[in-house]
Amino acid sequence: VADDRLDLARRLGAVAGINAREVPDVVDAVRQASSGGVHLSIDALGDPATCFNSIANLRKRGRHIQVGLMVGEHQSPPIPMSRVIANELEVLGSHGMQAHRYGALLAMIEAGQLTPQALIGRTVDLEQSIDALVGLPEQTTVGITVVTEFD
Repeated sequence: VADDRLDLARRLGAVAGINAREVPDVVDAVRQASSGGVHLSIDALGDPATCFNSIANLRKRGRHIQVGLMVGEHQSPPIPMSRVIANELEVLGSHGMQAHRYGALLAMIEAGQLTPQALIGRTVDLEQSIDALVGLPEQTTVGITVVTEFD
């Protein structure tokens, strides 16, 4: 929902970016940009509207992955079940990568196939991390914040 973050996604290879705050219908915008819907959607935000839209913008036999826990009042979000059934969609939950797969991930990083450093927006020390975590909803930094000093 921020143009500077969408610009980063495009620089990293995204084909399209849609600012949900600037379009009247997110699902329609995604379906138009993707010529009928996407094959895969991933929601790691855990917001009910994002979850709904991510599932609703899938094309026939698409797959949605919900990463992490949706907690509190968000733990039971509405989903477009009629679309899930009619379009034979898959909805999968994930806590994240399994530890036994870390070796393959690190090998891809070492080989230059993945460049996670391109996602880093700022670095902080351990003491600053508390404020960074508490301030996540208001964060304006493009990219992720990484703790690099632990003293």
